[in-house]
Amino acid sequence: MVISAQIPVVAIDGPSASGKGTVATLVAQQLGFHVLDSGLLYRLLALMARQKKVGLDDVPALTMLATTLDAQFKQGQIVVNGVDVSEEVRSEATAAGASQVAAYPLVRLGLLQKQRDYRRSPGLVADGRDMGSTVFPDATLKTYLTASATERARRRYKQLIEKGMHANLSEILQDIEQRDARDARRSVAPLQKCSDAELLDSTSLTIDQVVAKIVMRYRNLDPRLVPSS
Repeated sequence: MVISAQIPVVAIDGPSASGKGTVATLVAQQLGFHVLDSGLLYRLLALMARQKKVGLDDVPALTMLATTLDAQFKQGQIVVNGVDVSEEVRSEATAAGASQVAAYPLVRLGLLQKQRDYRRSPGLVADGRDMGSTVFPDATLKTYLTASATERARRRYKQLIEKGMHANLSEILQDIEQRDARDARRSVAPLQKCSDAELLDSTSLTIDQVVAKIVMRYRNLDPRLVPSS
């Protein structure tokens, strides 16, 4: 692990529906850090492309959108140009579009600096698929959070049903497996566990247990990495 004098970053990577976003938010709350859900940026890009009628295969136009994307995250709300898009950005259609646009190297490059700009004092918890490998390679703590595809599909199904949305478990499982394969084989920043990331399988764990493990790991690091309280 690289000891950095920079603002600390806790990087949480992993496949779709592994609970990264929820875990990152709760870890950030306990540590008093800022939070970055990088997947939301790709979802926003896919959503903006659809709204502006930009094809998801139009790489130059997508890259331009990526470099000009301006979103604000306020108390659980996601606001773009003064419009709350919190519900739209979390739809399954938007998620599928995000996985597609995230496969383009130029698009990822366009969003790279925007993601790094979230690194502010006293610290940042960042979740995604390449936070530890590409965006914050010097992250203070790296965790690869995963769960079985079946368990991830069950969680996503439950989440959608609780929101009153239509959901089909077998279709969700198929979509997750397809996204895993697509994310793992893309040429730039593929989904993979960093050699210096700790594997955390949450298949049989609750959210609170996962959060507690990551917070404990961070607080047990070299004192030079942990801001004094």
